[in-house]
Amino acid sequence: MMKKSIGLVLVLTLMLRLTATADEGMWLLTLLGKNYDQMKKQGFRLKPEDIYNVNKASIKDAIIIFGRGCTGEIVSPNGLIFTNHHCGYGAIQALSSVEHDYLKYGFWAKSYDQELPAQGITATFVISIDDVTDKVLSGVTSEMTEEERGNIIRKNSMDIAKPINETNKALNYQASVRSFFEGNAYYLMVYQTYNDVRLVGTPSESIGKFGGDTDNWMWPRHTGDFSIFRVYSAPDGKPADYNEKNIPLKPKHFLPISIKGYKKGDFTMIMGFPGSTDRYLTSAGIKELTEISNTNRIKIRGIRQEIIWEDMMNSDAVRIQYASKYAGSSNYWKNSIGMNRGLKRLKVADKKMETEKQFTAWLAQNDQRKQKYDQTIPLMESAINERGAYMHAFQYLSECITRGTEIISIAARANDLYDVLNGKSTKSKEEVIKALKGNAERFYKDFNAPTDQKVAAAMFKLMYQDVPVQNQPAILDEINKKYNGDFVKFAADMFATSNFASLDKLNKFLENPTKEGLENDWAFKVSLSSMEKAMEMQKALGKSMSDYSKGRRLFMAGLMEMNPQKNYYPDANFTLRLTYGSVGDYSPQDAVTYAYFTTLDGVMQKEDPDNYDFIVDPKLKEVYNKKDFGKWAKNGVLNVCFTSNNDITGGNSGSPIMNGDGHLIGLAFDGNWEAMSGDIAFEPELQKTINVDIRYVLFVIDKLGGAQNIINELKIIE
Repeated sequence: MMKKSIGLVLVLTLMLRLTATADEGMWLLTLLGKNYDQMKKQGFRLKPEDIYNVNKASIKDAIIIFGRGCTGEIVSPNGLIFTNHHCGYGAIQALSSVEHDYLKYGFWAKSYDQELPAQGITATFVISIDDVTDKVLSGVTSEMTEEERGNIIRKNSMDIAKPINETNKALNYQASVRSFFEGNAYYLMVYQTYNDVRLVGTPSESIGKFGGDTDNWMWPRHTGDFSIFRVYSAPDGKPADYNEKNIPLKPKHFLPISIKGYKKGDFTMIMGFPGSTDRYLTSAGIKELTEISNTNRIKIRGIRQEIIWEDMMNSDAVRIQYASKYAGSSNYWKNSIGMNRGLKRLKVADKKMETEKQFTAWLAQNDQRKQKYDQTIPLMESAINERGAYMHAFQYLSECITRGTEIISIAARANDLYDVLNGKSTKSKEEVIKALKGNAERFYKDFNAPTDQKVAAAMFKLMYQDVPVQNQPAILDEINKKYNGDFVKFAADMFATSNFASLDKLNKFLENPTKEGLENDWAFKVSLSSMEKAMEMQKALGKSMSDYSKGRRLFMAGLMEMNPQKNYYPDANFTLRLTYGSVGDYSPQDAVTYAYFTTLDGVMQKEDPDNYDFIVDPKLKEVYNKKDFGKWAKNGVLNVCFTSNNDITGGNSGSPIMNGDGHLIGLAFDGNWEAMSGDIAFEPELQKTINVDIRYVLFVIDKLGGAQNIINELKIIE
C-alpha cells in the first residue's frame, strides 16, 4: 500500500479539527464530536451520539431522503413524514385531476385506508457513514493520469460497496462510496430505501405555495410550505413495493414537536441532504457560472415559462398537468437571477481572486510547494477557457431541445426500439415496446401537445440563433433550410406527423413499428441527431474536464495546507449533513431591518384576488376573522415563518429545524434573495434560512384540515 502524501494527511487531519467560530458549514455527522463545545455554548443540550449512532436509535434515523431531491423527517411512531409542500408537489399533482384537484383544494386522509399511494416517491434512511479513504486510494500514486487514478478509485469503491449490496438485498440496502474535498477523501454511505409512500395530507396551493414565484427566495415570507406523507413496510418491517397488506413503518426514531416557540438568538440545528455547493470555486469558475450557465438558464427558461404559464392560466387541465414542471423550472430560473445579482453585488469574484493571489504567493515561498501545486490554478483556467463553447452548446441542447421540448424527450425513449429494429440489441422487441408503453402512459398524462408545439417553435429558433452551427445537431440546419427559418411551421408539421404527438398515435405505431417509421419521424430524427452531437461534444471535452478535475483536487489540498488553522468542510453532495446556528433578523441594506418572524396578519395584508400568487384560502380567512387559532397561537398571534442563520442549500428543502433538545420547531424551505450567492460564498451577515413555523403547520392541519387523527399521533411538547 502506498503512503498518502503530506497534503492528503493534512486534509484528513483538518477534517477532524472543527472548532467553528461562525455558523457556516454543512458538517458530516461522524465528525460532530469536534463541534460539540461550540454547539453547547450556543444552546445545544444533547450529546453527539444523540445525533449519530450506529448502535442505537439517534436523530439521524428520523431524517430521510424524500423522493429524488428533498429531505423529510419522521414525526410519529407510525412512519408519518413531514416535508415541504413543494417537495410533495409532484406527487400531489400526479394524484390530482380536474375532478379531484388536490393542488387547489388540498387533501386530508382521516384514516389509513384513505391515504393515497404516491407513485415514484421513496423514503431513504441512512444506515451508516464510514471513512474509507485509505481503502479507496490504495494503489493511487501522484504520477498517475486522472484516468488511471479514476479507474483505481472506481474499482476500489466498487469492491467496498458491492458485498454490502449483495448481502442485504432483502433489506433494500444501497451502499456507495462518495467523494469529499474534491477527491481528497472518501466515505462509504449505506442507505435503506422504502418504496411504499402515501399521501396523508396537504394544504391548498394557496397556503402551501402562497406567494408563488413572486415571493420565491424572498423575505418576509408567509408560505405554509408543508405536506404530509407516510412510509409503509411489509408486515415484517422490511421494505416492500406498494401492497394493501403493508403496514405503517415502525421507525427507529421520530422527532418530538415543540410548540414552546423561539426567540432571537435561540440555538437551531438543521439536518438534511444539501444537494450541491461550490464554495471553493475559483474566480474563473465564477465567470463561467455567471456568463454561461446562469445567463443561459435565465434566458431560455424565461421564454419557455412564459409560454407555459399562459396556457396554464387558460385551462385548469393544463394548469394541473404543468404545475409541477413549471414550479421546478421557475425555481432555478429565479435562483440564477438572484445568484448573478448577489455574486456581482457582493464582489465574490474579487474575493476569490484575492485568495488565489495569496495561494500563489504561498507557493513562491517554498520550492517543494511550488513543484507540487504551481500548475493548479493555470490548469483550471485553461480547462475553463477550452470548454466554454461546448458548455454553452451543451446547455442549449438540453434546455431547448432534449429536455426543454417534451416531444423530443419522449421520442428519445424509442432509442432501444430503434436498436432492436436495426439488429443492434439483444433485447426483444416485445420487451422494449412494453417499457416504452409504460413510460408513455406516465408521460402523456401530463403532456399537452398544443403547449409543447408552441414551446418547440420558440426553443428550436433560439437554439439555431444562439449556438454556432458547428455545435448544433446537424438536423437543425436541415430544418432551417427546409422551412426557410420558419420554426413555427416546422413545429406544426412535426406535431401533425410525428408518432410521438399523442398516446394514441404512439400506441398505433407500436402495433407494427418499423425502422423507416422512426427514421422519417421528425421528433425521433431530432432526438437521434441531438444524441450524436452530445456524444461528439462529450468526447471533445474529455481532456479539459480531466484537467479541471485535477486542478480542483490539488487546489483543495493546497488551500488546506496553506491555512492549517482554518476550518474546512466539504462541499454539499446530497449526503446527510448538520448545520447549526440561531434564530435572528438581518439588515439587507442601510436603514432596513427585517424581523425574524412573520404572522398570519401578513398573509391577509398580502391578499390580492387578482394575483394568482396571493389568493388567500377562503377557509383560512374565515378562521382568521374568528381568531380561532387554538393553542397554536401565543397571545393571540399566530406565527407563520421565521429566519435562522443555518447554512443550507437545495436538497435541504423539507429539512427539520430543531431546537437544542432535538425537538422539531419548523421546516426549512428557502433562502433569502440577498444571499443568493450562498452556494458559492457563505455571507454570515446576510445568509438566512427561511422556515415555516411548526405551529402554523399544526394550526392548518387542525383548524383547516380537521385532521385531528394526524395531531393525535404526534408527540407534542407544550
